[in-house]
Amino acid sequence: MDRTVGVVVPAYRPDLQRLEAYVDALRERVSPAVVRVELDAPGPGVLDRLDDLPATVHAVDGRRGKGAAITAGFEALVDEVDVLAFADADGSTPAESFAAVVDPVRAGEADLSVGSRRHPAAVVESHQTFARRRLGDGFAWIARRLLDERLYDYQCGAKALSAEAWRSVRPHLYEAGFAWDIELIAVAGALGERIVEVPVRWEDHPESTVSPVDTSLSLAAALLSSRHRARTIRENRLHTFLEATREHEPALVDRQGETLDTSE
Repeated sequence: MDRTVGVVVPAYRPDLQRLEAYVDALRERVSPAVVRVELDAPGPGVLDRLDDLPATVHAVDGRRGKGAAITAGFEALVDEVDVLAFADADGSTPAESFAAVVDPVRAGEADLSVGSRRHPAAVVESHQTFARRRLGDGFAWIARRLLDERLYDYQCGAKALSAEAWRSVRPHLYEAGFAWDIELIAVAGALGERIVEVPVRWEDHPESTVSPVDTSLSLAAALLSSRHRARTIRENRLHTFLEATREHEPALVDRQGETLDTSE
């Protein structure tokens, strides 16, 4: 089964040289129909620098958050391709490993494919700091016990899903930031989508703009929220009752154009 692929690369303060090389590598290894860079808050001269990039570059002035950026990209491509995928702009998942993540969905063997740095068969070529690694391991341990989807890794920046699966999950996604991955997996599982976990070769980039402590706190809250949303979809009595008592915010697809507070 030969399905067309659209790749979204969410980017905030990217290393431009690395981004350019990564897009070239993705084009060579994945052969996507389109690569779309969703760029938040570009600095002076950045768009000019990316003018020759073999990709569509969609930039916004503020910071939307990773989840909102990917959602915008997927919405722009969903009617053009059969498979939607995203890869983090820092290239931590090399193009050949990213291609392996895309393959099960491209072949029709899975609805959602999740790249995994923590899978026993994964190869980690450069390690995170001790604190960042321990926080990540701890979060994955907790997530495996709270969510119905028992994976090794929920946050690796390489995932792919069919356009049909995206249409099913998108009304249930609310997380605009880094917790979007968790919610995607939880909702997809609750809707009965076929999920596979694919070990990757992974290279940490310590210059990441992500604060491990702040991100871990927001991920913990989002984990509980994602569990609730998934259990509500599964018509769990307790969670259905709790949902009826909550105020209902618009889903992420209905909040396009919002930005996050970027104060530090």
